[in-house]
Amino acid sequence: MTNQIHERIKANPKFQELCAKRSSFAWTLSAVMLIAYYAFVAVIAFFPASLGTPVSEGAITSVGIYVGLALIILSFVLTGIYVQKANGEFDALNKEILDEVK
Repeated sequence: MTNQIHERIKANPKFQELCAKRSSFAWTLSAVMLIAYYAFVAVIAFFPASLGTPVSEGAITSVGIYVGLALIILSFVLTGIYVQKANGEFDALNKEILDEVK
């Protein structure tokens, strides 16, 4: 890609829109994951007995195992949401930008 095309892409208003949308969306998903993770760590630090409570009477598995699994699942779900949006809206906008520049 030549420098001239590169500059035209950077000057395109749709490129600015794409960058802003992608960045905002990524930061939102990152904030959701960080809040969930740090809430989990805070509960471990300040209320460890709550996560150590058995799920049922005589059970070996504690509530903390399920909360930890939920955090792992949340990370996969958020990644899937990002991929879906990137493959849909972001790729379509990217194609429009490239079509305009050429």
